[in-house]
Amino acid sequence: MMEIYCSDSATTEALGQLLGSLAADGDVYCLTGDLGAGKTLLSRGIAAGLGADVAEVNSPTFAIMNVYGGRMEMRHFDLYRIKDADELYNTGFGEYCGGDGVTVVEWGELFIDELPEEYLHITIEIAGTGRKVIFNPHGARYEKLCKEVEEHAGTGN
Repeated sequence: MMEIYCSDSATTEALGQLLGSLAADGDVYCLTGDLGAGKTLLSRGIAAGLGADVAEVNSPTFAIMNVYGGRMEMRHFDLYRIKDADELYNTGFGEYCGGDGVTVVEWGELFIDELPEEYLHITIEIAGTGRKVIFNPHGARYEKLCKEVEEHAGTGN
């Protein structure tokens, strides 16, 4: 587990941009946090790091999934409104999650058993005027990714 403190929205988005720049084909990021914690802000940064048009990035709360271009496709899910595993299945989540490109899942903790065995769980908590971003890697790929993030971003920012 690794924690990084982001002092403001710009730092949070920059952390996401770093994640996007380090992303590999098939990566899955599960974003957890209260409403307004910064999940979509971090997602916008990830999309920017992938070279997507950040003006298109918004929370897919009602659409369930948005897709953005860039050096790799980013599938951005919001599972907040999904009621059960059957409804999740009907969205095509299983076909997209972990496939080509990068999958970012807001509220993924609601369906943790439906995520691939290996993924990066990112929890965002409001901390003072900033955010505490907690990385919990599941699998060797994500342990390596966390080390790369730590090297580039440092801790305690």
